[in-house]
Amino acid sequence: MKGEAIITTYTFYLFLLLFMHLRSASEKQKKIATIITFFTIPLSGFMTDVYLPSFPSMARDLSVSETSIQLTLTCFFLSYGFAQLFVGSILDSLGRYKPLLISLAVLFVSSLAITFTDQVWLISFWRVVQGIGTAFVVVAKRAYFVDVYDAERRKHYLSYFTIVWSCGPIIAPFLGGYLEELFHWQANFYFLAVYAALLFGAEAIFSGETIRVVKKFNLKKTVKLYRVMLRNKAFVLGILILGLAYSVVMVFNIAGPFVVEKHFNFNAVVIGYCTLILGISWMIGGILSKRFNFYSFPIKNKFAVITQLVLISILVILGIYFDTLYLLIAFAFLIHICSGFIFTNYFTNNMIYYPSNAGIAGGLIGGLLYIITSFSSFVISSSGEIIDTKDMALRYLLISIPLAIAIFYALYVQFKRIKRRNLVIG
Repeated sequence: MKGEAIITTYTFYLFLLLFMHLRSASEKQKKIATIITFFTIPLSGFMTDVYLPSFPSMARDLSVSETSIQLTLTCFFLSYGFAQLFVGSILDSLGRYKPLLISLAVLFVSSLAITFTDQVWLISFWRVVQGIGTAFVVVAKRAYFVDVYDAERRKHYLSYFTIVWSCGPIIAPFLGGYLEELFHWQANFYFLAVYAALLFGAEAIFSGETIRVVKKFNLKKTVKLYRVMLRNKAFVLGILILGLAYSVVMVFNIAGPFVVEKHFNFNAVVIGYCTLILGISWMIGGILSKRFNFYSFPIKNKFAVITQLVLISILVILGIYFDTLYLLIAFAFLIHICSGFIFTNYFTNNMIYYPSNAGIAGGLIGGLLYIITSFSSFVISSSGEIIDTKDMALRYLLISIPLAIAIFYALYVQFKRIKRRNLVIG
């Protein structure tokens, strides 16, 4: 009888959690749920970056080309991006909590499935599944701050979003390098399974529903909302800039592991340390963006992208005469700071455009961002052999030039809109 009473109590408690709304919860409950959210935010970074140091090992072990392994990452980005285009409206109509728990369970199963296969096409399939699952998790958590907090605190937390998110790219490859060296590439996916299981447990016990108003799924209305958002030129240009800013970082993620191992003759641990250093640079960019929050938006972004172009141009020239890993990482560190700075500026700016449709807007931002990133990744991996420092510098330039053009055009559009508004007021 006592055992039955305990089971009944726990069942009732879990039932309450599944239907509890966090906006009506205590401040302590909200604080715990917010901490869990900050642990969940880096998940996408872990999903993409933890196995980067294992790229060369996977290519050898599975007897496939470098491009085939790089495409497993592109598959993730594509499904992750496309899924976010629809996930937002699904979460706005079903709520955030239940789809979040289901997605974490899917990530657990798919991570384990990858460890049991030696076929690269099957790994690519599971990476597609993981992209969809991660999209549900990330969009739900991206909307969390908009759902739970009001304007001022929302902006405060969103400004930390990319800083916390960057913990994934910082920690994941560093950890992945040691997992590869001590065990094998499959250990990276065992880690992802454990991480997903821990998040599932924390969410199931301590979190709850966050959506303010459940909107009935209406495809016609969703398409209409997308049209409204896509007609907002500043919003769309912001997404393009986000995609290109993140694509700059992908240059090293896609090609760096092979250059470090094959050209500079270092092991997976060194690859992990390199990506750790570059992950820190991205975080520094985000912190600097918050520090310069009150400075002119056009001036600080112009300065960042011009600085990035100058750094890459210098690296191209120096790379011809001084082909060393130290030179490559030193310049990449500064280049990634610029990208992290730009990304955080535009992410915060874009997320506050449509607060009443945060799920759809967040999904559209994330979806198009990663579709752009997947296209850039494919361009980088298909642009010919990337052997040394000079080749890496040229790939950085390949992405940074379109980024600069997009930023200057976006600022020009913004200037014209402000000028037009002032004329109307005058």
